[in-house]
Amino acid sequence: MVMKSTADLQSQPSTVYVYEGPLRLWHWVNALAILTLAVTGYFIASPLPTLPGEASDHFLMGYIRFVHFAAGYVLIAGFLLRVYWAFAGNEHARQIFLPPIFSAKWWGEVRHEIEWYLFIAKAPKKYVGHNPLATLAMHVLFVWGIIFMIITGLALYGEGEGMDSWQYALFSSWVIPLFGNSQWVHTYHHLGMWVIVIFVMVHIYAAFREDIMSRQSIISTMISGWRTFKDNQPADDRHSPD
Repeated sequence: MVMKSTADLQSQPSTVYVYEGPLRLWHWVNALAILTLAVTGYFIASPLPTLPGEASDHFLMGYIRFVHFAAGYVLIAGFLLRVYWAFAGNEHARQIFLPPIFSAKWWGEVRHEIEWYLFIAKAPKKYVGHNPLATLAMHVLFVWGIIFMIITGLALYGEGEGMDSWQYALFSSWVIPLFGNSQWVHTYHHLGMWVIVIFVMVHIYAAFREDIMSRQSIISTMISGWRTFKDNQPADDRHSPD
């Protein structure tokens, strides 16, 4: 039997449990809902060519709109549960909702992460949860972006449902006048979709890049919940497993 030395043991990757089951489930359901909303939203804004035959024989756009609305309500329900889990879950669950924006040290780490992504910094820092730049991006573009899309989406839906609907009373009645008219709401809702699509593309790129180049696992963590570190150096955030 071969005994491992202390140095060998210290060089083994360490792991720490970061993302709990409900958060991981929300992540993947939310990803599917956003994908569905983006695809169906694109066709709603740019409808398919007219199908041959009688119009009464086809309900393609009706099905597309139904799927869009259904995915929208899945997104809303998931977001509300995600807000609840920010309080009920562990400290990592609330990270994207409460970034430490009043910390000068944190902003310095945001700058370092920008330099790292631009290939200016020579080495990445090590974080158990989201790195500071990811936290900031998720807070601004995802949390507030999703809130914007929910509010404008319900305002547009309420307009179709009519003045007696709760969607109209709670959203359409003030959102549409705020933007001027429903066409502007449509325009900004559509632009919001492209902002989120671009953000998702950057998010996927960054996840793969960090999984390859950084000192910790990224993609597998959102599957298993466990962050695996590739060295035995302490983490740079306060959630250090050491």
